[in-house]
Amino acid sequence: MSNGPLIVQSDRTVLLETGHEHASAARHELGIFAELERAPEHVHTYRITKLGLWNARAAGHDANFILASLKKWSKFEIPKLVESEIQNTIDRFGKLQIGRDEQGLTLTSDSKAVIAEVSSNLKIGELLEGPIENGYRVRDWARGALKQQLLKLGWPASDNAGYTAGAPYDISLLEDTWKLRDYQREAADKFGLGGSGVVVLPCGAGKTMVGAATMADVKANTLILVTNTVAARQWRDELIEKTSLTEDEIAEYSGSSKQLAPVTIATYQILTTKRKGEFTHLALLDARDWGLIIYDEVHLLPAPIFKMTADLQARRRLGLTATLVREDGRESDVFSLIGPKRFDAPWKDIEAQGYIAPANCYEVRVSLPDEARMDYAIADQESRFRIAATANAKLGIIRRILSKHSGEPTLIIGQYLDQISEVSDALDLPKITGETPVDTREELFKAFRNGELNTLVVSKVANFSVDLPEASVAIQISGAFGSRQEEAQRLGRLLRPKQDGRSAAFYTIVAADTVEQDFAQNRQRFLAEQGYSYEIIDAETI
Repeated sequence: MSNGPLIVQSDRTVLLETGHEHASAARHELGIFAELERAPEHVHTYRITKLGLWNARAAGHDANFILASLKKWSKFEIPKLVESEIQNTIDRFGKLQIGRDEQGLTLTSDSKAVIAEVSSNLKIGELLEGPIENGYRVRDWARGALKQQLLKLGWPASDNAGYTAGAPYDISLLEDTWKLRDYQREAADKFGLGGSGVVVLPCGAGKTMVGAATMADVKANTLILVTNTVAARQWRDELIEKTSLTEDEIAEYSGSSKQLAPVTIATYQILTTKRKGEFTHLALLDARDWGLIIYDEVHLLPAPIFKMTADLQARRRLGLTATLVREDGRESDVFSLIGPKRFDAPWKDIEAQGYIAPANCYEVRVSLPDEARMDYAIADQESRFRIAATANAKLGIIRRILSKHSGEPTLIIGQYLDQISEVSDALDLPKITGETPVDTREELFKAFRNGELNTLVVSKVANFSVDLPEASVAIQISGAFGSRQEEAQRLGRLLRPKQDGRSAAFYTIVAADTVEQDFAQNRQRFLAEQGYSYEIIDAETI
């Protein structure tokens, strides 16, 4: 016990005093096993969850590490109930083992009681076959479904059944003009030890290179799943530049091109496209003997991809993301079907190493004019958010911020197409939305990168996998309700280090005293956990 910044409470919440001199160090360790729930100015509230503890255990942290960390930073004694819950929860991980023998998959445990408990569950019983010593046989197709059900029951299994090698294919990194960063190498190595799982790195920290390093380690046919066609082409260009792969060895499988190659890059959208009630492109998953499947922006996995992934447990699976949070609560499915978190680098650590740019965040609160306030007051709950998010009063604030940062590469990011069009027209600026043809998008992004364009108005298509290294200002005018990952991804557009070393500035314009302000608090939680704080600014002071 010390005079530290933490207070651990019996309901497994942990309070962090943000003004304490050791707050940053404590936050760093706390983030390994706890999730941020609330982040007001002075005291942040974390919760120790079962999934957080299991992810920590999968990353190599045992109960002794977690309890020692809490005791080191806690102001008061840790409640005995919390200590025992942490120990018991950690002990549950790996109590059940999924393995393989000559006859197929097995589920075993050194505890007869645990085996009896899980096998008596109806949903799990359907996935098992006959009993064996210390356990049961598992139906060949049920590996993923079994892990899902065991996690729901509170017994996450350790999957030691191994992976098919896949068709071999020689891939190597070409490190003559560049070098893999230490944390990228460590991430690839930790993934390799487990064979499946998720790597979490800040936006702009080179997640693609972790994927490339893993491909070079596995040396097999690889399927890469990405969010959109622009991301697919960025992956292709990066792999051609940084690895031994040539254009002929990389194929794109999307709405505009349906080719196959030893390395195939497909969009989530094409795989989830239905015709006459059927997923017509699922054959892609069996088209080649894949040795590795990479899921880019894994936190965005659509439901059909989860279902497909449940059947792909014999393949090595690498998930890449900056934000392992989902507002639908399906982090547990990422854990069981893709794999546990293998590597997580705090944003501020990477910033301290100089690999991402420092950033200042601002929340600009603007008052609704009387007419809009009246419309807001009489609107239903669903309409209120849109009225607040698209308020015309935001246009004047945008002008002032642009004037303040005159000459700096700036992105104006919004959620609603009509709002984006209005801002684009009012300021005479080019816009990019989902309706913009891919070729036009690439031309505009290229012009922005080259300095020919200084400001772009963009929709949520720019949330992910868009490489704009010199962008240093972002003005968020609306977003998807309380989405933590969207907030982080949008800040991430600014985090590539700048040639002149300048800091980035992230503005989010919020209608004061509305539901948008409430949602903004939730949106900021992930970034608060990473050590970013928002300065609240009244619109009149800009």
